[in-house]
Amino acid sequence: MNIYEDYLNDLNQDLECLEREPLDALSKSEQGIRKITLVIKKLRDKVVLEGFRGKDEEIHFFKHIKPQVFGKLIYYRKLFTMESKRPRSTNEAQRQYFVTQIDKLQEYFNNNQEFYHYYRSGATFLDEHYFMRRDAEITFHLDTLHVVTDIPFSTSHDSSVAVIMAYNQLIVYSKKEIGKLDNGYVKITESHKGNSIPKLFWTSTKVDLIELIYALHASGAINRGAANINDIADSFEILLETDLGDYYRTYSEIRSRKLHRTKFIDKLKESLDQHMLNLDR
Repeated sequence: MNIYEDYLNDLNQDLECLEREPLDALSKSEQGIRKITLVIKKLRDKVVLEGFRGKDEEIHFFKHIKPQVFGKLIYYRKLFTMESKRPRSTNEAQRQYFVTQIDKLQEYFNNNQEFYHYYRSGATFLDEHYFMRRDAEITFHLDTLHVVTDIPFSTSHDSSVAVIMAYNQLIVYSKKEIGKLDNGYVKITESHKGNSIPKLFWTSTKVDLIELIYALHASGAINRGAANINDIADSFEILLETDLGDYYRTYSEIRSRKLHRTKFIDKLKESLDQHMLNLDR
């Protein structure tokens, strides 16, 4: 399974670098689609030729690995379409456009509540049915019709997970664009008026940032503990100009770590301790 994880990690790093490039959404989408398509071919070739060592490995691949890759492909394809059709008129017209897009995306979750709750709850009792390549009926989605007929590389519900991941990310993107249009995404304090505010970019991994956000939320360090996780995550996305994607799912994966569940927080502590020791010398 390590090679599949390596493919995914390499892709995530490439896409994070792409997101930091000073490009418009259409250009990023085109480049992202090309990068992801190459990784999909590698994954498919390896799965079809070598298969898996057992059912646990197969389930893990089709529940966690493949959906992340295909989810990113769906995200960039939908984002390209969304931005291509974006009104080039008033802010209010653009705002309403993104509100409508969110409603359309949310409709998918409303129509698929049973599986959505199964997946988001972390349940596993139907995994053999949903995420193994058997003669089960494959769930069709307009966004995945190009792959669902690929039986050696498909299960009944891996495409459903991919759609969930992509649509969550698109909703986050749309909300961020609405925030920009509302001019509420940057709050300038009195001390900053008349001065330019330096741009900050998160240069570690998204997983690290999500771990930090959940630590701040758990500690009650923001708004005396009254801030919910969505508000904190949205604020960091805007401040650091990044897209956290499905941070609930990422946090679930952090919780499932066998060792060092607070890997990034531990690293921060060690780095600060070392920095203070260096200053004391």
